[in-house]
Amino acid sequence: MEHRLAMVGFGGMAGWHYDLIQKIDGLTVAGIWDIKPERRDYAKEKGIHVYEGLEALLTDPTVDIVLAATPNDVHKEIAIKAMEAGKNVVSEKPVTLNSRDLKEMIDVSVRTGRFFTVHQNRRWDEDFLTVKNILAGKKLGEVFRIESRVHGSRGIPGDWRQEKEHGGGMVLDWGVHLLDQALLLFPGEKLSTVYATLTNVTNQLVDDGFSADLGFENGVHMLVEVGTSNFISLPRWYVLGADGSALIQDFGRDGRMVCATGISEGDVVPVITAAGLTKTMAPRREDTIRTEQLPWADSDIRDFYRNVMAVIEGREQPKIKLDEVARVMRLMEAVFESAEKKQVISFEK
Repeated sequence: MEHRLAMVGFGGMAGWHYDLIQKIDGLTVAGIWDIKPERRDYAKEKGIHVYEGLEALLTDPTVDIVLAATPNDVHKEIAIKAMEAGKNVVSEKPVTLNSRDLKEMIDVSVRTGRFFTVHQNRRWDEDFLTVKNILAGKKLGEVFRIESRVHGSRGIPGDWRQEKEHGGGMVLDWGVHLLDQALLLFPGEKLSTVYATLTNVTNQLVDDGFSADLGFENGVHMLVEVGTSNFISLPRWYVLGADGSALIQDFGRDGRMVCATGISEGDVVPVITAAGLTKTMAPRREDTIRTEQLPWADSDIRDFYRNVMAVIEGREQPKIKLDEVARVMRLMEAVFESAEKKQVISFEK
């Protein structure tokens, strides 16, 4: 079965979708619409059909999927119009700006019977999937803390992402990915508490970074952090267990696991500092630890659209479920609430 997708918005992310779709059998880009003339001209230069307007796109009978790849505040309007026009919808993340609007979008999906999903593409990040492998392998012993972060040093992007009315800020931009990943690491586990702080180093209107401590019911605490004024980046992942630690430096394969061998520590050579000595912080003897390669996970982001097509055809269940999307939206709202009130927020009781 052949599927034809039309794009509303043709900025950088939509261009990424376009290039990806060229590598997917059974899926074709029917055309685009963008309110900016320069983006429409760019699409024409690439040989892409440009609709006369949104209405022309939505009434094209050959189109069965609409991608909303606009600024965040417009996702809701486009998605609802598309579903009411009989189209299935893929929305860029974040799906919208609040839980109330998301419920309205889901209600329209139920009423119209159209498939509605969100492009949570970072679920296919191989570093994230590798952390899932680390947890499944249990070589670190009982895991008690995980740190997940992305750092940059260029400040918040100088486009609509720095404007509150368009849904700007790093919680909605990168937080939606990292918080989604955090919840997926412990399926079925309740998130008990949220404590967050925001930064406004380069922008006073929206957050240009944040830090959130997530306390799960199983006792694990997870630090999720996004920074845009970090000239020295900390590791992408740091996983701590009773019997070992794991580190992933960035989005690539640069990392390792260090695990206890089971040999008890005997003689400890103290670390001598200028102000005294310490045995507590002395390094372990080499015979009591082993370094292992990461259990790296490979993935194929094309599986997102393959799943979209399979759901429409009735062959698969959605890989990105709307109750999961709604949970992430509530979590982002809890991050904002905690930062505003400067207190711990009870999330799921």
